[in-house]
Amino acid sequence: MTQSAFDQLQAITTIVADTGDLKAIQQFRPLDATTNPSLITAAATQPENRELIEDAYTQARNEDYQSDELIERSIDILTVKLGVEILKSIQGRVSTEVDAALSYDTDATVAKAKQLLALYSSYGIDQSRILIKIAATWEGIQAAKQLEAEGIHCNLTLLFGLAQAKACADAQVTLISPFVGRILDWYKKAEQVDHYPIEKDPGVLSVKQIYQLYKHNQIKTEIMGASFRSIDQVLGLAGCDLLTVSPALLAELAQDHRQVSHQLLSQASTAVEADFKLDKAQFKQQLEADLMAFQLLQGGIDGFIKAREQLSTLLRQSFGIDAEIKA
Repeated sequence: MTQSAFDQLQAITTIVADTGDLKAIQQFRPLDATTNPSLITAAATQPENRELIEDAYTQARNEDYQSDELIERSIDILTVKLGVEILKSIQGRVSTEVDAALSYDTDATVAKAKQLLALYSSYGIDQSRILIKIAATWEGIQAAKQLEAEGIHCNLTLLFGLAQAKACADAQVTLISPFVGRILDWYKKAEQVDHYPIEKDPGVLSVKQIYQLYKHNQIKTEIMGASFRSIDQVLGLAGCDLLTVSPALLAELAQDHRQVSHQLLSQASTAVEADFKLDKAQFKQQLEADLMAFQLLQGGIDGFIKAREQLSTLLRQSFGIDAEIKA
């Protein structure tokens, strides 16, 4: 019988599970896994994770955190505890995201990253198994540059354009996560198009462009396509360094038996030389000139902040904490 598309894809690309669902991770046994505030919030609503939530809250309370700081600490502990549970089912790394509200504060991002790693260390997890996930703002990229210089590996997320990709390369970050599906969504709305053939899919083409740019210029940063809307998009990037895929699409790939071939063979003749050393003004100018990337970056940050706020509300309600503490 022909191998499934999932099995064929695994032979040429590292498959990463894009979920906080422990059962799904145990089912597909990916090498790595990624989480984000939305996925953590979704995982927190699952009854089987109730004990993790209670343990996180108890630990934060025992550390003498109070009021808003108690909730924030509980969220960080819960995020790390879920990461620890995920690591029990995989051999590789888990990506754990810094609070998106810190996306424009370099020093605060560095400090939060180290707090998360200290929590992992307290649970016996070596930092080599953690990717600190940071939004690819200028400030976030500079935070990642500092962290990488200290041997702390980073995953730069919410990446939509070349300015972000170039700045990440210059910062020598471990990994970037260009978002495929959100780019497609933006262009469908902007151009009032219902469908693009995969060879013209703007999200797929964006990742291919970054891939060619990095490989041609011998950039060591890994590229991990993210935010997929269909298995056609996933297979359209077969051969990418890594692809992080939701459990629903992983299940579709496991049932599909089409022939899978490498779609990202490096073609130096079509690649473009690039100046990767952007300063802050150049970065912001190039990012703002790319309306899609500019809008999606801020929209993504806003969405992750909202997801964390929803988790905060959930914890307040769960433990009877006055929702008006801030008043």
